[in-house]
Amino acid sequence: MESTTIQYRWTPGGREMVTLTTHQHDGELAVFLIGARVNKLWRPDGWLPAFAAMGPMLRELYRDPASGFLGARTLVGGRGVTVVQYWRSVEDVYRYANDDGHAHRPAWVAFYRRAKRVPGAVGVWHETFRVPDGGHETLYVDMPQFGLARATGVVPAARRGRTARERIASRAA
Repeated sequence: MESTTIQYRWTPGGREMVTLTTHQHDGELAVFLIGARVNKLWRPDGWLPAFAAMGPMLRELYRDPASGFLGARTLVGGRGVTVVQYWRSVEDVYRYANDDGHAHRPAWVAFYRRAKRVPGAVGVWHETFRVPDGGHETLYVDMPQFGLARATGVVPAARRGRTARERIASRAA
């Protein structure tokens, strides 16, 4: 990795360095959000399998770079979980989701069978976003690799621009 962008900020203790980075990815990408929400706490037989199914799918995806999967971050809160996934394209998301040879399709069929036996115990959802080349920018200040940068690599923010407006404009060029 080339040197990062360094800026300084003044604090009561004096001047301290600030490291500014951005993600490395160029081109289109897809952001896929998927989650589950516990609706009936007293029916773990209905919701626990839905939560447990995500781990094997993510492990499978991380082992298969050709799938188009770039990386993910899991967020847990309240009564559910959300997984933010980054993909090379929406087509890669759909290809994986509909392939009988991967973990997703059998897990989805099993979910529907279980939902008939324990209706309403768990809610599941997903949202898919196609982000065109030039339609994404990021900034990480004093952060380890996180989010899209963790999925695709990190570069100095100055390579893309000093402000969010400059970084998004540099991607559209």
